[in-house]
Amino acid sequence: MYTQALNNLEIETGTDDEREARFQQRVDDEERIEPNDWMPEGYRKTLVRQIAQHAHSEIVGMLPEGNWITRAPSLRRKAALLAKVQDEGGHGLYLYAAAETLGKSREEMVDELLSGKAKYSSIFNYPTLTWADIGAIGWLVDGAAIMNQIPLCRCSYGPYSRAMIRVCKEESFHQRQGYELMLSLANGTPEQKEMAQDALNRWWWPSLMMFGPPDGDSVHSGKSMAWKIKRFSNDDLRQKFIDATVPQAHYLGLEIPDPDLKFNEETGHWDIGEIDWTEFQNVVAGNGPCNRQRIKQRRAAHENGAWVREAAVAFAEKRRARKAAAAEAKQAA
Repeated sequence: MYTQALNNLEIETGTDDEREARFQQRVDDEERIEPNDWMPEGYRKTLVRQIAQHAHSEIVGMLPEGNWITRAPSLRRKAALLAKVQDEGGHGLYLYAAAETLGKSREEMVDELLSGKAKYSSIFNYPTLTWADIGAIGWLVDGAAIMNQIPLCRCSYGPYSRAMIRVCKEESFHQRQGYELMLSLANGTPEQKEMAQDALNRWWWPSLMMFGPPDGDSVHSGKSMAWKIKRFSNDDLRQKFIDATVPQAHYLGLEIPDPDLKFNEETGHWDIGEIDWTEFQNVVAGNGPCNRQRIKQRRAAHENGAWVREAAVAFAEKRRARKAAAAEAKQAA
């Protein structure tokens, strides 16, 4: 701890360029940056934006699946889905707490989400039309999330990297849960298999868009990778996901909805057709199938939960007052 204090003191002296150089050296040496450490303002802002967006995605992501809790086809499926949605809410709380260590309050972050200023993952602006969509989300969406998030366990910012360890463990379970659901449907009646194929058709391309735009069009990737917030580029992560998922689809007996899909013997990777990035930009801009519905639902939940927040604040204030009174009485005695 004494050595770390000396390192922090050294970083905080000198010109801005000298401090940033020493900070970058710490990052390059795989040291974890902690909340009280000096950091460039750009690093702080990048983390706040990314972690808050990640937290918003976990919370909004509860909506398309929560819609199916009451319509799950069995008690077992209902309990599993209920547990999963609860997990996603917990992930949001971990991540909001991690972002708060950077000096931004949870209230500010939530207000930005509800006002439309803050973004969340575009994937959650698509509807869940059938029960098979719950399997497709677990298999594809959570599978893509895992591919994105496992490298974040080695993120240079300590609170974020530590939060991601538990998140990834739970997301891995969600992915297996979704794949098992798809396996049951694919091995079921012809109608069930058709339902599974339809869900794959609708969720395949949006899942590939989850990794973000191509590397040449990504605004934040370069600096995030230099700061070791990210460890891999968007395109590298997308390719890893494709290579892992295509064989899984084949095992299910389902077809990837891409006529240009082929295995490249030279590279050892699966090549895909062109992604419709115009659709991605439209959804990010707020024009997806469910953008307005999702924000409307979040605003309603926030307003309906106001009494809980007020009660929690009142309880905390009353508790502080009792402690203060007890301390005064003890001192007087």
